[in-house]
Amino acid sequence: EHLVESGGASGRPGGSLTLSCAVSGFTLNAKAVGWFRQAPGREREGGSCMRVKYGVTLYRNSAKGRFTVSADTAKHTVSLQMNNLQPEDTAVYYCAATIPTVCGGETLFGLWEGSGLGTWGQGTQVNVSS
Repeated sequence: EHLVESGGASGRPGGSLTLSCAVSGFTLNAKAVGWFRQAPGREREGGSCMRVKYGVTLYRNSAKGRFTVSADTAKHTVSLQMNNLQPEDTAVYYCAATIPTVCGGETLFGLWEGSGLGTWGQGTQVNVSS
């Protein structure tokens, strides 16, 4: 199993970026894919996840209303559309894949966030500043 993030860049507050997670070695429909981030000096934070087969998503408050997760199973990619970027969104963003169950609610997502369960990409840097 392999995941590769791309799309990280520098942006201005209020701007938008789209991150992509290209996956290989497994079937997207059999997994949940999550987006996490880690800022310097801070713990890893989970922002959102999707149970791909059902198209069901979960968003934390940090992502709710600004970020959107989507999947293209034909292209084996999961995207994170980020709008209204803020300086506090500056971080390395990671995608990860694991069993769908852990994207089944806040508690389970928290366990995923803290455990590092599943397969992870190498991360892509997002910088937001004026």
